[in-house]
Amino acid sequence: MTEETQRPQHSGWLLTALLGGMFLGNVDIAIVNIATPSIQHHLHASGAELELIVSGYTLTYAVLLITSARLGGVRGYRRMFQLGLAIFTLASLACGLASTPVLLVVARVVQGAGAALLTSQVLTGIQLNFQGSARSRALGLYTAVLSGSAVFGQVIGGVLVSADLFGTAWRPIFLINVPIGLCLIVVGWRFLPADGQRGAQRMDLAGVAVLSVALLLLVLPMVLGRDAGWPVWTWLCLAACLPAFAWFVGVERRVGRRGGQPLITLSLLTRKPVVYALISQAATRATYFALLFVLAQYLQAGLHKSATYSGLVLVSWVAAFGVSGPLLDRMPAAVKRRVAPLGTLLLALALAFAGIGTGVWAGTTSSLLLTTLLGLGGLGYGAAFSGTLTHLTSTVEDQYAPDMSGLFNTTLQVGGVLGVALFGTVYLALAPSGGRAAAMHGFMVITLVLSAVGIAAAVLSQLAALNKPTTPSAASGAPARTETAA
Repeated sequence: MTEETQRPQHSGWLLTALLGGMFLGNVDIAIVNIATPSIQHHLHASGAELELIVSGYTLTYAVLLITSARLGGVRGYRRMFQLGLAIFTLASLACGLASTPVLLVVARVVQGAGAALLTSQVLTGIQLNFQGSARSRALGLYTAVLSGSAVFGQVIGGVLVSADLFGTAWRPIFLINVPIGLCLIVVGWRFLPADGQRGAQRMDLAGVAVLSVALLLLVLPMVLGRDAGWPVWTWLCLAACLPAFAWFVGVERRVGRRGGQPLITLSLLTRKPVVYALISQAATRATYFALLFVLAQYLQAGLHKSATYSGLVLVSWVAAFGVSGPLLDRMPAAVKRRVAPLGTLLLALALAFAGIGTGVWAGTTSSLLLTTLLGLGGLGYGAAFSGTLTHLTSTVEDQYAPDMSGLFNTTLQVGGVLGVALFGTVYLALAPSGGRAAAMHGFMVITLVLSAVGIAAAVLSQLAALNKPTTPSAASGAPARTETAA
């Protein structure tokens, strides 16, 4: 069988199910932000309740990604994808029908859990079912869908809330998930290949508990700290997360020594190509989310541009990001190995010129220049994202697909919230009043710092490409898998 034909039957429908589920999960990370004024008005939600409605989803999603990926490895990725999609769909219905802020918060938390369960199976499904050039195309579509979901969430959220269909205000942003989710459940049931025989594996419940606590201690202050003014509890949580992660490593090593299946195969994190790639991707993700936050503040509060303008200038970024994945598939193998570091470098240069341009043209802002630079930045980040995905799926054996899916998705989430928490806080400190001069100064400083972060990420990405992968040893707590690929 040739590399070109190593793909499952009905591969188009299979990808429709997997990527459609991921699309829904990613849309709901951002779509609710557009609806917060309407939710506050109609449900009379307090500021704290509104914050939990937004962040409850993100927190649950980020904390459960690794656990969800391991559940896919233990119980079967198809079964867990379908279960996650069902939970997400029912929770979306509950969100749309919620009559009080508390009910909406609870439904959003459950919705985030369902999104984590289904999203963490997508990369596993691609890695297990596609090989060679077919996998490259699937990963290119993965990148395109990821970018499409970002802009779709902003656009459709505004349209649905503004339309006020039948006087339902914000509710359609959640209810629209229900018919789409039901259709995807049917498509998944019909076209996702059956899970292979599972071994007599047990879920590492101790690892789940300790990792969940460690991630919560890390993510919770980053999500809530900036708006809360960084009180003492946020710093205590961040300090406590380090010993919590050390505790988790100890738990996983004990599980491995007893012959059990750890929640994460720790030996993967001894592979330099994997570690360098994950850190590089976390850094580039941080620059992306930081830019989204800072750009909106800069344009709207600083330059007094409309929210519509602020959203439209990002279209070039999102469009270029989505194009880069399919383009990668057409490149020679030798070029593909350099795409991630070169793309990250292009991102860094675009950010640098955005900062320099703001300083040079102080007092004016060129829409054409900004849109062009954002397009180049999106192209660079998309190339870095696609190149890293290709690198990781070719570096890590298929039996470690659940581990890699959980690690990669969690890295993205942690990198994103870290970028907003860190650089968003610095920008607001530089431009506390929202004045034009302060906003331009803050934007210039932040984009130049983000450019430096991008250069460091490009170096790490290059190191990942240069290091040859090694096979994990049994001594490192990575017992052989007993399940077979679907």
